[in-house]
Amino acid sequence: MIEITNLNDITALRETAEIECKLAAGKDGKGELPKDFWGSYSAFANSGGGDVLLGLEEKATGFVVGGIAQVDRVLDNLWNLVNNPQKASVNLLRESDVQVIDIDGKQIIRVHVLAAPRRLRPVYVGGNPVTGTFKRNHSGDYVCDAESVRRMMAEQVEDSRDIEILFHYGLDDLDADTFKAYRQLYAALQPDHPWNEANTRDFLRNIGAWRIDRETGREGLTRAGLLMFGQLPSIQECFPNYMLDYQERPEATTEARWIDRLTLDGSWSGNLFDFYRRIIKKLTNDLKVPFALDGAIRQDNSPVHQALREALINTLVHADYTGRASILVVKRPDMFGFRNPGLMRVPQELAVQGGDSDCRNRLIHQMFRYVGLGEQAGSGVPKIYRGWDSQHWRAPFLYEKELPSEQTLLELRMLDLLPAGVVENLHTMFGDDFDELSHLERLILATALTEQMVTHRRMAEITTEHAHDLTMAFQALSKREFLVTHGRGRGTVYHLPGQNRPTPEQVFGERVVPEGSQMSGASRANSGPSAASSGHMAESSGHKTRDSEGCLLVDGLSRPLIDNIDLLTPDLRDKLLAMAVDARESRRLATDSMAEIILALCKEYFLTLPVLCELVGRKPDPLRKNSLRPLIKDGKLVLAFPHTPTNPHQAYTVNDE
Repeated sequence: MIEITNLNDITALRETAEIECKLAAGKDGKGELPKDFWGSYSAFANSGGGDVLLGLEEKATGFVVGGIAQVDRVLDNLWNLVNNPQKASVNLLRESDVQVIDIDGKQIIRVHVLAAPRRLRPVYVGGNPVTGTFKRNHSGDYVCDAESVRRMMAEQVEDSRDIEILFHYGLDDLDADTFKAYRQLYAALQPDHPWNEANTRDFLRNIGAWRIDRETGREGLTRAGLLMFGQLPSIQECFPNYMLDYQERPEATTEARWIDRLTLDGSWSGNLFDFYRRIIKKLTNDLKVPFALDGAIRQDNSPVHQALREALINTLVHADYTGRASILVVKRPDMFGFRNPGLMRVPQELAVQGGDSDCRNRLIHQMFRYVGLGEQAGSGVPKIYRGWDSQHWRAPFLYEKELPSEQTLLELRMLDLLPAGVVENLHTMFGDDFDELSHLERLILATALTEQMVTHRRMAEITTEHAHDLTMAFQALSKREFLVTHGRGRGTVYHLPGQNRPTPEQVFGERVVPEGSQMSGASRANSGPSAASSGHMAESSGHKTRDSEGCLLVDGLSRPLIDNIDLLTPDLRDKLLAMAVDARESRRLATDSMAEIILALCKEYFLTLPVLCELVGRKPDPLRKNSLRPLIKDGKLVLAFPHTPTNPHQAYTVNDE
C-alpha cells in the first residue's frame, strides 16, 4: 500500500499497474463515486492488487488535489455497492482498506484493493463475468476476453492441473529411454527404497504418473505422467499448444538470433524430464561464478547453480500447458530468462517471501523432488533470489504479462547494481563530487550510464525507494547538473551530460552509408556533424548504415529503424504489409485490434510515423492521437527520440521491460 501524507507525495505520484487516480467530483462538484471505479476494482482484484485514489485531478505536470467536499456520501455509496452482488461479485474491502486522507485542508479517499485469491477469481462487476471481468495492464483497465474468464474459472476449482486421468492413453505413449533414466536416477539416490522393486505400472502409480479412479475402476496415465515421460506426438494430441524452446543467444540484445537451440523438432522425446536434463547442462556448463572446495574436490553446486536449477524447475511445474504461450528458456551473456504460460497463483510478494505455495502441477513437482530436484513447496523462489544475491547481482525480475497471452516471466541478470567499472567511469566524469552523493543518487547515475537514459519509472522497477524519494533524488541530480532533463511530467527522461541519445537531425540529416562501405575523411566530414561541433558521443550516436534488409542501423538505438518502405527488401516489405492488411482494409477497426497490429509491426524494429501511416492506412494526427499515445502512456511503446516526442521523424518500438 502506498503512503500518502502530504503534497510532495501527490507530486511524486504516477499512475502505474498499482495506482489509479480519479477526480470523483460528481456533477455538482461535491463528490460522487465514479462509475469507472468498478472497472478498476475488478482489475486490481484480478491482477496484483492496487490503490484507487479518489479526489485527485490529472494535469499536464502531474496530479493535483481536487478534494472531495462530501466524503461521507461517497463512502456510503462505496460500501453499499461493494456489498451488493449485482454490482460486485465479492467484497474484498476491509474497513482498514478505505481511508480518508487530509491534504492541506482537502480530503481524498484511498481505496486499497487486495489481489483476490485464486478461488475467488474472477472478480467481476455488473452481475456477468463474461462482460464484467477486468484486468490491469500497466496504467489501464481492460475487459477480459471470454477465454481469459474461462481460464480463471478453471483455475478456481482445480487445485492441481496435472492430476486428471487421461483415458485411452497408456504405457505405449511413454518414451522408454526417458522413463529408464528417471528410474536409474531414483535408484541411485535411494538404493534401498522398496519402490525400486516395483514393476513399471506400480512405479508410475507410486510417483503419481498413473492413477486409478476408484469410483469407476478405470485407470490410466495422469496428465503429469504424460507430460513428464511421454512421447511428443502423444503429448501434443492431449495438449495442442504444448511447446518447449531453449535459445542461447550470442549478444545481450532482444534480437532472436541464436547459436544453440533446442525445440520440438522430432529429434528427441520432447517431454519435460528430458527437456530438463538437456537444458540444465546448457545453462550451467560455462557458468562464470567462483566455485567452492570440499577438501581438494571442486564443488560445482554453487548458489547460482542451485538458483538456475530451481528457476528451470519452477518454469516447468507452474506452467499452464493449456495456455497459448510456449515454455521459453533464454541464455545470454548478460542474463538468463525463463517464461511459462499461465499467471502466478500467489501474489508476487508472497512468492518472493516464500512459505506459501499453490503449485499448478503438483504431481510434476513431486516427481522432480523424488529425484532430488526442486525445493519444498514455497521455498523455490526465495532460493533463486538468495542465489543471485550471493553474487551481488541485480535482483531477479519476476513479473506477469496478460497480452498477447497469459504468461509469467523471470529475468536473472548478471549485472551489479553498482559495477566497479561503472563507478570508475562516473568518478572520472564527476570527480570527488560523486563521493558526496547518496546511494540512491549513485544508483540513478549508474543506470543512466549503463542504459544510456533513465526514467522515474525505470528506477521504481530497480529499487524499493518511495516514489517521493525518487523524485527528490532526480530533482537534486538535475539541479547539480549531474543529469540532463528532457520532456516533462510522465514523459521526462534523464541522461548524463554528453550522453545524448541520437537526435532525429543526426539520424535523418546525414547521408546514409551502405553497409560495409568506407568513407573518406572528407566525405565523412561533409556528411554530418563533426566531433568538434557535436562531441564524441553525439557523433557516435548519429553514425548509421543500412543493413541487408534496407533498415537503418543507428548507434544508440537498440533495434534497426525503418524510415522508408521502398528501401526495404521485397520479403520484409511484403511481411509488414501482410501484418497490417486488416488495418488498411477496415476504416472502423476496433481500437484493440489496431493496437495489436501496431505492436506486432514494432516488435523488432523502430518504425517512423510516416511508415506506420503507410502500413496501416491512417493519417498521422488520428493515428498518433488514437493509437500511439495510449500505447506510449501504457508503457507498451517507447520512443526512439524521447526528448523530442512530437518530432515528425519520431519512431516507435515495443517496450520489452
